[in-house]
Amino acid sequence: MDPVIVVGAGPVGLSLALALARHEVPSIVLDEGAGLCPESPRTVVLGPDTTALLERLGYTRAASDAARWDAFTVWRRRAEVLRIPLDEEPVLHLAQHRLQRGLRDAVTATPLIQLAPLTRVVELEQDRDGVGVRTTGTRDGASTWWRGSHLVGCDGARSTVRKLLKIRFPGRPAVDRHAVATVRVDLPFPGEARLHREPPWRGDREASARPLPDGLWRLDWRLPPGRPAPTEPVDPHATWPGIVTGDTLLTRVRAALTGWCGELPAYELLAAADHTAQQRLAARFRSGRCFLAGDAAHLHGALGMQNLVDGLRDADNLAWRLALAWHLHPGGALLDGYEAERRSAVGARLRAVDQAMPLLRPLRGWQQTRRSMFTGSFRKHAPLLADGQLGTGRFGGAPAYPAAPSGVPGQVPEQRAARATSLTENLPPTAPGVQVPDLAVVTTEGTPDRLRARLGLGFLLVLVAPGTAVWSSRHWLGAGMMPRLTEVAAALPVPAEVLVTEEYPGAEPHTVLLVRPDGHLVGTTQGCRAEELRSLAEGARGGPARLPAAGGGTGRTPERGPQAAPREDAARDGAGRR
Repeated sequence: MDPVIVVGAGPVGLSLALALARHEVPSIVLDEGAGLCPESPRTVVLGPDTTALLERLGYTRAASDAARWDAFTVWRRRAEVLRIPLDEEPVLHLAQHRLQRGLRDAVTATPLIQLAPLTRVVELEQDRDGVGVRTTGTRDGASTWWRGSHLVGCDGARSTVRKLLKIRFPGRPAVDRHAVATVRVDLPFPGEARLHREPPWRGDREASARPLPDGLWRLDWRLPPGRPAPTEPVDPHATWPGIVTGDTLLTRVRAALTGWCGELPAYELLAAADHTAQQRLAARFRSGRCFLAGDAAHLHGALGMQNLVDGLRDADNLAWRLALAWHLHPGGALLDGYEAERRSAVGARLRAVDQAMPLLRPLRGWQQTRRSMFTGSFRKHAPLLADGQLGTGRFGGAPAYPAAPSGVPGQVPEQRAARATSLTENLPPTAPGVQVPDLAVVTTEGTPDRLRARLGLGFLLVLVAPGTAVWSSRHWLGAGMMPRLTEVAAALPVPAEVLVTEEYPGAEPHTVLLVRPDGHLVGTTQGCRAEELRSLAEGARGGPARLPAAGGGTGRTPERGPQAAPREDAARDGAGRR
């Protein structure tokens, strides 16, 4: 079998390759860069689910590389409007270059992943059995053909893969603009992330301070409109010297630090940039055997939203589908489910921003006064600002897929997409499609573990059995429902592991839960009902298995790339040609 080709060695591309490796699927990562991860002001806010994802992918020092916030506060002028303690739900703030270095270290330790740096994709063709890609070396200009079973474009906002596939990338090119700086300084609110609207010092409309490890802080300022809107997608963190250097930036840094500390403290400016938050959504996330993920598929960042976190969720959602397709050749509905779920989830976030922006970005003068009659007090809407910064609620919370597992047979993709827009927190824990909570579990070998640590290897059959924590596992692993459940797991049309938990929110004793590899609930049965569980598993993988066509799936590497992808097959599969 040919490996999966991943284009782009950023955090999303590396995470996808690592997730595929956990499913024993080899991959080749093509990247134009040299593999260096220079320091920059880019950061990411991680919730419990994304932290657990990175740790099980091999980036085990994610928590130690990040700063843990104790609280998040919103201020207006000189008054605190909102305080959210973060004791129960830890929030980690991580520099993106540290994230990328940690993922790259994990990749180099994984023999199933081949890195190909200094490699630019210039041509793409696909047929019924795979994808052919031609690249040129960025230094020597050498031309090389690569062959893969599938291809995923994780190559950023200016995605070459997206352009070769001729997939439109419509949206709003300039929704929000921010200047960003990384500063080493001691602020009087250690461990607290603060967003300050209309601060008492002159010149700024909104400023924020978010702690990083080693005494560093990320400072942000919302900039006034005025820059010409770009017509093409740009790097959302591109540096613009006209704004982030010279007196303009230094004035902002000194004013903010003086306002928070009462006097200008000693500080060290380490890095700066500005970025324009865009809202773009690719018209499709799939074209035949090719897919888009991360910045190549969507851009959002207004109101503090985390596009990178959604990119990590893209990788988690797509990896297990590609693994099943690679190993078992299931029906096409399995891969269609990626676009149906992820595109609709991101689209729901973009709609939420459009609805909230008039409430959180009031106009000036008489328009502001007139608008205030409809929007109410700032205190009422302050939690929306927190959602964007913390990755919670409609702006960043873990999505649920009510059309899960992968769509209802006979339902068109548009109908599935229209339903897959809810949040896990808005549905009961036993509703199909929700992200399951992290629970203490016991394996069939009697080993205690956490539920999220077992994700990403296959499906999970979780039995709710109160009292198992009291008795030694050797007394109950071979008794009651366990032998039958183990037999059912082995007979399912997907790889599955049996786990036991003491309790699950909203589930009665002896409930069996079928959980996808990305942590979303497929469904539940009361007791070990083999036919119901098999039906749930069949739906999760998109229907009955499809046997490989005669001579297909052999993964032949073509002697010359163009012969590997006939024009008529590429056109039928929707491949874009240069």
